[in-house]
Amino acid sequence: MPTTPAKPPRLTGEALRAGYESRCVLDGVDLAVAEGKLTVLLGPNGSGKSTLLKTLARTLTPSAGRVCLDGRDIHRSNTREVAQRLGILPQGPSAPEGLTVRQLVGMGRFPHQRLWRQDAERDARAIRAAMAYADVTDFADRSVDALSGGQRQRCWIAMVLAQETDLILLDEPTTFLDLKVQVDLLELLVKLAHECGRTLLVVLHDLNLAAAYADVLVMMHEGRIAHRGPPETVFTAANLKRVFDLDAEVMRAPSTGRLVCVPAMGGVSGATVGPARTRPAVSA
Repeated sequence: MPTTPAKPPRLTGEALRAGYESRCVLDGVDLAVAEGKLTVLLGPNGSGKSTLLKTLARTLTPSAGRVCLDGRDIHRSNTREVAQRLGILPQGPSAPEGLTVRQLVGMGRFPHQRLWRQDAERDARAIRAAMAYADVTDFADRSVDALSGGQRQRCWIAMVLAQETDLILLDEPTTFLDLKVQVDLLELLVKLAHECGRTLLVVLHDLNLAAAYADVLVMMHEGRIAHRGPPETVFTAANLKRVFDLDAEVMRAPSTGRLVCVPAMGGVSGATVGPARTRPAVSA
């Protein structure tokens, strides 16, 4: 049977240089985000993964190169038009005090609303569908700040889903969460990609979770992409040593066949092998 050709990427970065004030973080990065897949950015602290995501998300303007969304320079596009096609969940988002879950999720509809043209029925359908998919319907009328960390993160993901975009960028969505909650969230993200055809780019710190759930792994080192591809080819002992300065064995879990790394004595530099509990002092 003939194979279905892969969809061309809608979001690409070309020869990107970006940073903060006089500090250059990205140095000539090229990246095409794979359509309908979960792509994970990995790298030590300061390697540029969050900076790359911010540049692709249009929250940081590159000093050189360009980001293209559907063939157009994203930094020259209208903000509302971009928000209708690209959803973003930054690190540690916060909601106004007293905001209910339904109100938070409803904020995802703002890019589609106009003062002179609103579709209340469509907005309501999108909000209900997003809450149901993220499994937050049962506490729709509760205050967001009264929820657990995992419940709040699901509410933020529901807000992004209410935007009804096919492209979603998430910066460390599992930070500070218990391991079970991290796994549940990643299962949700995988479902979005594999069952709903969404395209996701996610920054993670946990090496084993990244290898277990990513369709595409992108390892960054010193502002450049060191390795990219499926976990089977990228998640190797040699690459972990080169990128993270980590001495580890990479093997398959007997029950699932998923790749896992077991570090030797001496630990890890700039990444976690178990559940991420602390945020790096400098995020890049």
